Amino acid sequence: MEDKRNIPIIEWEHLDKRKFYVFGICMTMMIRVSVYPFTLIRTRLQVQKGKSLYNGTFDAFVKILRTEGTAGLYRGFLVNTFTLISGQCYVTTYELTRKYVSRYNNNNAVKSLVAGGSASLVAQSITVPIDVVSQHLMMQRKGESMGRFKVQNHDGKRLLVFGQTKDIIVQIFKADGFRGFYRGYVASLLTYIPNSAVWWPFYHFYAEQLSSLTPKDCPHLLLQAISGPLAAATASTLTNPMDVVRARVQVEGKSSIILTFKQLIAEEGPWGLTKGLSARIISATPSTIVIVVGYETLKKLSLRPELVDSRHW
Repeated sequence: MEDKRNIPIIEWEHLDKRKFYVFGICMTMMIRVSVYPFTLIRTRLQVQKGKSLYNGTFDAFVKILRTEGTAGLYRGFLVNTFTLISGQCYVTTYELTRKYVSRYNNNNAVKSLVAGGSASLVAQSITVPIDVVSQHLMMQRKGESMGRFKVQNHDGKRLLVFGQTKDIIVQIFKADGFRGFYRGYVASLLTYIPNSAVWWPFYHFYAEQLSSLTPKDCPHLLLQAISGPLAAATASTLTNPMDVVRARVQVEGKSSIILTFKQLIAEEGPWGLTKGLSARIISATPSTIVIVVGYETLKKLSLRPELVDSRHW
């Protein structure tokens, strides 16, 4: 059945791959710099017991800024930038899977669902070890740690950033071996595969609905910029319970997803499953707008020269 959506979708075969990867890395880096503080806040809120340290997103932001300075909001950032690799693997897998699925089914929702889930599986296999290290660095508060491992001060001297990273890596390896870097891998898959698989169909669904409700001359990029945050809020709400469990498994060194889930419910009730949701949505909204506008613009900029004049936006 032919797709009747009037928002044009740029597929993999339409792209100049060299432009796509160069522009993509630059765009991803700018996005990470802008939203990383809220990623750190979300992780701390999810790991803390009850409201022992922070009462919410804004309270955490103020307290971290006051006690640890701006650098405190970017703990683990340099390590986290290595996920740029997984980001490029994600978009490549997503686009190639869409192309493959289109041979058998041209329904856009089906292509988006399968491609989003597949892309997340590939990306998480690369991302989890980086996340484990960066999350332990996020937990390093001034003079103490919220997690299992604490950066050691050698001879009273504070370690430089890469020294702290090396210290955490050594501690993880000593405690858990190589498997420690994949702690929470299953929980991550159970969080991010559904999140990604749900996000793309909802994104196209919201874009289609908005397109049918707005005048024909309304810019497609505006509709996409609105659809992205709506899809992100929907996906975040649906997957946040598993995201809380994932964060605790990785930071606290727990080995059972089910036992972690039961302990969370016993200690904090059903509301414990919503921890960090507001920070997640707050960080997702601006970042998703930038990602969607950036990604759609990136694909337009990366169009093969012979196709540029044939497309109208």
